[in-house]
Amino acid sequence: MANARKFFTPDQQKIVTDAIAHAEKQTSGEIMVHIDDKCKEDVLDRAAHVFELLKMHKTELRNGVLFYVAFEDRKFAIIGDVGINSKVEEGFWDSTRDIVIEHFKKGEYAEGLAAGVKKAGSELQKYFPYQKDDVNELSNEMSFGSDHDKKNDE
Repeated sequence: MANARKFFTPDQQKIVTDAIAHAEKQTSGEIMVHIDDKCKEDVLDRAAHVFELLKMHKTELRNGVLFYVAFEDRKFAIIGDVGINSKVEEGFWDSTRDIVIEHFKKGEYAEGLAAGVKKAGSELQKYFPYQKDDVNELSNEMSFGSDHDKKNDE
């Protein structure tokens, strides 16, 4: 059985976390990446569940974005909180997803996530510009596996 944490090398994780840090220097939005081995349910339902488990809905401006990947099942989703979704144009997440998937097709998983995160950051800047007193409300580190579920489902 694969392990989500081992899917990305430390160097690949750094590519993604550096992209998150770079994107968050442009916007007050909060971006996270979560990697699961498998997704046994609808990918958007699972992404929404992870979004809640990671407490992304608790950001002050409700401007969190989650990039969710279940690599064994080849499922991917991007979801944004209500503050973002009320402002971005229709199809925004689709165009961002397409950039990521183009890289995934070439086996460039870290690069794909980094490209998507950077696009999200530059787009979010229009609606949620970086503030000099901005506080990083959520970790820039990648989140892995279903450890969060086990704690909350018991």
